Amino acid sequence: MQTKYNIHPILNTFAKTFDVMTFELLKPQVETIVLNTNKTVNDRLLNICELLEKHINHYNWVGFYFRNGKKEELILGPYVGAPTDHTIIPFGKGICGQVAVSNQNFVVPDVAAQDNYIACSITVKAEIVIPIFVNGENIGQIDIDSNTPDPFTEADERFLEFVCTQVATIVA
Repeated sequence: MQTKYNIHPILNTFAKTFDVMTFELLKPQVETIVLNTNKTVNDRLLNICELLEKHINHYNWVGFYFRNGKKEELILGPYVGAPTDHTIIPFGKGICGQVAVSNQNFVVPDVAAQDNYIACSITVKAEIVIPIFVNGENIGQIDIDSNTPDPFTEADERFLEFVCTQVATIVA
């Protein structure tokens, strides 16, 4: 039986539990970053990216994209990870562009299997994108790339939804 972490099933259960524990420990740190009004919004967003990339092993690129005014495109905000050429993404293009249109979470366990995927790096194996809503409007998203195949669980989704809810309070 193959498991998400490709290890013994008992250890796999432990690894999933460890992820959930990590997410719970990171939540107050995200809240502290968001509440630090001594820093600019972009500095706080960058601090969130740094926190997630440092403490969650399968988060190898962490960044924010935001709607570019009234244009139907996303513009890259603060991020950590390898540099990217994808500083502007049209709505509907790639995973981020699709989330801008669908307003839904998008988990990609295997980017090679996606037709509408914008390749950022040959090392990226999976991606998760969660929208940020302000007053019911999708104003941006958090985008996570992983060099690990199929690493994202429902716990990742719930945690990143929490992060996006927190971010919404400072980008409104």
